[in-house]
Amino acid sequence: MDHLSFGITLATPATHDALVETCRAAEGFGFDSVLAVDHLGPNRTSPFSVLNLAAQVSPTLQIGTYVLNGAFWNASLLAREVQTVQRMSGGRLRLGIGAGIIKQEFDQAGIPWTSMDARVAHVVSLLDDLRKLLDDEPDVEHPPVLLGGTGDRMLRLAAERADVVSVGGIKHIKGMAPGNFRVIGSDETDERVAFVRDAAAGRDVTLNAFVQVVEVTDDREAAAARIAADWELPAEVVLDSPYMLIGTTDEITAQVVASHKRYGFTSFSVQRPYLDALGPSIAPARAAS
Repeated sequence: MDHLSFGITLATPATHDALVETCRAAEGFGFDSVLAVDHLGPNRTSPFSVLNLAAQVSPTLQIGTYVLNGAFWNASLLAREVQTVQRMSGGRLRLGIGAGIIKQEFDQAGIPWTSMDARVAHVVSLLDDLRKLLDDEPDVEHPPVLLGGTGDRMLRLAAERADVVSVGGIKHIKGMAPGNFRVIGSDETDERVAFVRDAAAGRDVTLNAFVQVVEVTDDREAAAARIAADWELPAEVVLDSPYMLIGTTDEITAQVVASHKRYGFTSFSVQRPYLDALGPSIAPARAAS
């Protein structure tokens, strides 16, 4: 039986107590990992500082980045952070890296907004140089690497290089400014997963789904209509998408199990606001998978 794993982002905990509360709740529901984000702006937190604290709060949870903006990092600085967290946590780090998709954050950091090809090339260079630097630290275990996206370039790289391939569930809308995304549905997910498996060429990779919304409700259709209006989507897309988990706890459980069976997802990640919504479905989803 495949073991389903679940991760929850820590988002931007405002206090030590808030971080402790999230870690304790995640443990109680059966989440496997807590994940730090890498964003700029008001009330944002440093990802590796948060992970070092989370590792001390919980001796059992895996800790990870979901995901680092590769453009914010060079290999030497990243190697220092990875080494520190691995040593402080006993080797529990899971390193997620992306190409960066929010232009405003590049502007805030004073980093040029380049083409997707250039941003992906930077991730490749970062991975190569990081591996060399970690090879020089024999006491530091290389963390499993998660790469993700929805487009061909990042998914191909993930299939070729990563331990975990994360399908993001949202895709840039062609012809619109950066930051405008749409949710993909079941048929497009079938195609994206097939693309990953073909690009992996027999490599054994774990498939992760980045779930965008989780809502517990007794009226799935009404909730989907409201969410669709918020996202400017047809309601049928919301009901169809494996990245939108909506319904009773039993219905959400069934959607997780269906995603596992149809697409081969064995790993699911959600953001902090959905901890209490997804948590009750974790144990029954594992039992049914």
